[in-house]
Amino acid sequence: MLNTLATDRFDPKPILDSLPLLPGVYRYYDRNGEVLYVGKARQLKKRVSSYFQKTNVSPRIRLMVSHIARIETTVTRSEAEALLLENNLIKSLRPRYNILFRDDKSYPYIVLTGDEFPRLTYYRGVPNRQHQYFGPYPNSHATKESIQLLQKIFRIRTCEDSVFNNRTRPCLLHQIHRCTAPCVNLISAADYQADIRNAVLLLQGKHQEVEQALRNAMERAAEAQHYEQAAALRDQLRALHTVQQKQFVESTGGATDADIIALAQKDRLVCVNLAMVRGGRHLGDKSFFPEHAEGLAADEIMQAFIAQHYLERSVPPLLVLSEECHDETLAQLLSEQAGHTVKISQAAGGERKQWLEMGQRNALLALQQRIAQQGGQQLRLDKLREWLKLPELQRIECFDISHTMGEATQASCVVYDNLDIRSAQYRRYNISGITPGDDYAAMRQALMRRYQKLAGGEGVRPDLILIDGGLGQLHAALEIMHELGLNDLPLIGVAKGEERKAGMEQLIFPDGTAQQLRNDDPALHLIQQIRDEAHRFAITGHRAKRSKARTASSLEEISGVGEKRRRSLLTHFGGLREVAQASVEQLCQVEGISKALAEKIYQQLH
Repeated sequence: MLNTLATDRFDPKPILDSLPLLPGVYRYYDRNGEVLYVGKARQLKKRVSSYFQKTNVSPRIRLMVSHIARIETTVTRSEAEALLLENNLIKSLRPRYNILFRDDKSYPYIVLTGDEFPRLTYYRGVPNRQHQYFGPYPNSHATKESIQLLQKIFRIRTCEDSVFNNRTRPCLLHQIHRCTAPCVNLISAADYQADIRNAVLLLQGKHQEVEQALRNAMERAAEAQHYEQAAALRDQLRALHTVQQKQFVESTGGATDADIIALAQKDRLVCVNLAMVRGGRHLGDKSFFPEHAEGLAADEIMQAFIAQHYLERSVPPLLVLSEECHDETLAQLLSEQAGHTVKISQAAGGERKQWLEMGQRNALLALQQRIAQQGGQQLRLDKLREWLKLPELQRIECFDISHTMGEATQASCVVYDNLDIRSAQYRRYNISGITPGDDYAAMRQALMRRYQKLAGGEGVRPDLILIDGGLGQLHAALEIMHELGLNDLPLIGVAKGEERKAGMEQLIFPDGTAQQLRNDDPALHLIQQIRDEAHRFAITGHRAKRSKARTASSLEEISGVGEKRRRSLLTHFGGLREVAQASVEQLCQVEGISKALAEKIYQQLH
């Protein structure tokens, strides 16, 4: 059920009178059609009416209500369904007055594959039931560090199957004691599986069981006079002790899985610190800095974080919070989603209290660092505002073009907003249909694709557009903006200057004039920061596109090698480089490759 009301002079009474006492979601819009706020309600009529009846609301809410020009409501079957819909709408619409947490698409895991000789690897994405997953981990560094530690202790293989299945001698990892070389049968399947079992126990936090299993196996090997095997087990024990001394904060309460969520507020900024404990081990932490959190109570911030972070993502059995969160619907919904009971607890004693204290210290430290960083960013932005005479300057978008002699042309658009780089809003554009190497045409195409929706009244409007290039690129950009009717958007070209050195940049204006800021000017430092990020983003995408195109085209150019044979070659050897390194005899081992064709492939790639 959908209710809508819009008037030139907004009067909420007609829609308030029509609202039911049912659960649902409401949305407030301004006169430009931009969403102001999304909320959920147990009873829509009471909740929406409260915004227009209260006199003691915060200045933030009063300001929002003053901008409301339209209300939309959607009735749901339950409060839980309303919570899910609210969360999805907040993430997709990003309303101006909702607290917003940056939504990481996925967290990394450690994976042990389901092969006969399982592979230890790093993974992001949706888990596959064929393999064993451990985590999630707060960041890639913690994940990869754990993989390295497991390699040191148990020497589990990390190579791709295409490499593993085609080895004829041990690789470098075996020589430096990081792999037992099951690829060439230097370890039996039974012994390798024993290492896998111990690795699983260690990942589950069962350190004492691992140590006892290794000690028993060492003693049995020594009694049987298998001294070499006993020495290898002794080395594993030593490596395990070393890891235990320096690796993670340990839990004394057994193999606990929990997330510790602590909040800190200072100078109108908010930080939520998330620490992950898996198998009783503190794996690390991550700090989040929400947008639009000014003036909100701590419990509102905490509830918003839990909803936005955990809905549609894995959640451990226990969430330990530094603030209250009494939303029973949220806990019930998380439990249904996870398939196990999820307890949300603020009561913290003993070990949990220590975890929370550590989380709060980390949140405060991250907040202090953020404040110091934003102070520097604020100075840079203020100087740029002053120099350009743009007092409302907040959002800057920068474009760059990257190609190699016209090959695989890509354009990038990076965004700076609210004193920070906004990588979630970056865009790449594959440029086609132009003369190779025509940067002006590439720039026109990228700007047309970015701003044609804005010309139609959709999308976010930048306060300044930076063009990485000289007067030619700037004129190309001006032509497109004039065509789209967006002449009022300020554009500036950023040229590298005659010597192409940092600090010698020239800023090119639409009238053709150029100015050069002092190399110690904070305004120039902000422009350099944004321009360098646009260049990095563009060249990274270009290299990936070029590499993919060259990999495919090298084999496509060989007559007799169709899509099926090309795929077989790449799967068998693991990549184009490995195919190029293969001998004629090795190429013949691939299904569908005759000796004559193998010789042709060899000649073509050398």
